[in-house]
Amino acid sequence: MEEKKKTVFADLGQKGYREVWELQERLLEKVKAEKAGNKIPENHLLFVEHDPVYTLGKSGNEANMLISAIQLRAKHAEFIKVDRGGDITFHGPGQLVVYPVIDLESFGLGVKDYVDRLEEVVIRTIASFGIQGFRLAGATGVWLEPDTPRARKICAIGVKCSRYVTMHGFALNVNTDLNYFNYIHPCGFVDKGVTSMEKELGHPVDLSEIKVILLRHFSELTGMHIIE
Repeated sequence: MEEKKKTVFADLGQKGYREVWELQERLLEKVKAEKAGNKIPENHLLFVEHDPVYTLGKSGNEANMLISAIQLRAKHAEFIKVDRGGDITFHGPGQLVVYPVIDLESFGLGVKDYVDRLEEVVIRTIASFGIQGFRLAGATGVWLEPDTPRARKICAIGVKCSRYVTMHGFALNVNTDLNYFNYIHPCGFVDKGVTSMEKELGHPVDLSEIKVILLRHFSELTGMHIIE
């Protein structure tokens, strides 16, 4: 097993967005410093559920946020501009957010290949529950029935890469309260919907089961050696 693919896994439970963003930044700088010092960098994989928050990517349009700051407070949600790619999305309880802070060079991946692997991890995970996920040309993430009027997103992806070290990642709607998406144009789309595993299956899904399956597919698709 390759030493350079060792990845430290941490399940953070439910945390505020800013706290975990700051943790990612610290880990990113640590991995970059290890690379610069010619050490084998220690990779990290974080799982978390966030307190309700809307995040807007660096190329996003603030007009896709459809409610005011006062209305946001009434929904007990935050609005934060972030340094990932992509437009606006929502994070909240019942949604599994996954943040790999990894050295892509250690895994022999370019940025496009990396995003493809993230999509494939999710596609294979939801397939275990009988849900068929697909890619949609020009729209990063995982979609159901992408080429139909019923196209809906089940997983949003937005990453940042600095010196081939990644942060941010993907958000899989498992048992997410989808009402929060009514107050935005998710990912900038005005003509496509959002869904969750719970909505598609008609019942809540055990998050702990999802986590086990995701970890397995990360190992299979990237060669990660998960250290808990």
